[in-house]
Amino acid sequence: MTTALLEDELTEIFGQAGARGQVHAREVDGPRQVGLRADEPGVLASVFKIPVALEVFCQAEEGRLDLQARVRVPVEGRAPGPTGISAMADEVELSVRDLAQAMIAVSDNAATDVVCELVGLDNVAARLDALGLGGIRVPHDCRDIFATMIEDLPGATFEEMLLADPALLEGMRALDPAHANAATPRDTTALLSAIWRDEAGPAVACANVRAVMGSQVWPHRITAGFPSEVAVAGKTGTLPGLQNEAAVVTYPDGSRYAVAVFVRTATFEVRKPQVDRAIGAGARAAVEALRTP
Repeated sequence: MTTALLEDELTEIFGQAGARGQVHAREVDGPRQVGLRADEPGVLASVFKIPVALEVFCQAEEGRLDLQARVRVPVEGRAPGPTGISAMADEVELSVRDLAQAMIAVSDNAATDVVCELVGLDNVAARLDALGLGGIRVPHDCRDIFATMIEDLPGATFEEMLLADPALLEGMRALDPAHANAATPRDTTALLSAIWRDEAGPAVACANVRAVMGSQVWPHRITAGFPSEVAVAGKTGTLPGLQNEAAVVTYPDGSRYAVAVFVRTATFEVRKPQVDRAIGAGARAAVEALRTP
């Protein structure tokens, strides 16, 4: 398939879902790459938790952080969210390792903020710079993201935000790549490829990132686009009007492909299954293009 034909196919897949997509896919162990708007910065949403996880496990291997250390997480000050500690009513205590697990497996916002405080977002940025991926910007934790949303739409709860005038929501800093955690799809797949090749840090650290990404519970986006014999290890990201996922898919023959799909819609309802399906279909189309001689 030619580049133009693939771009047309991807544009149609997302257009039928009422969305605008950005896609990049690359061979983890080879040179081939394909994409659609792959060099446009996009808001990461919770996909930003991948470089945070890398920093956690790298610091542990470098002797700067104890993964078994216990951390108390009070109720006060937690970022909102529907999963994990964010959804719990009482104080909890977990190890650093389990906080990182919750951050990726169920996209726990409260666990993420604890981890970000432990490792330091400046250290996340320094590691990305050292990898030549300084274009991946992670200046905010989850509390910061939600704080800007509340500031930009004062007086509204998160649920009310979803019912607000789309024109107001579109102006929020959390949805603007110039202000939010952001990256291009191409840089995102470069990071994934480095992790899968043990080039992003110590081999044990990279293996730990792969393991937690492989435990993600959400099967409705990239995973849904592939047959069951294809392994998918990924991280979703969701904000009003944004649905993302970045993942590595591994076929039974051992071939591995990093793929990032960032999608924007003009509507802001919480559930958009047609867009989730389009993410899976777009990822599959891009990967299959790489598998075609």
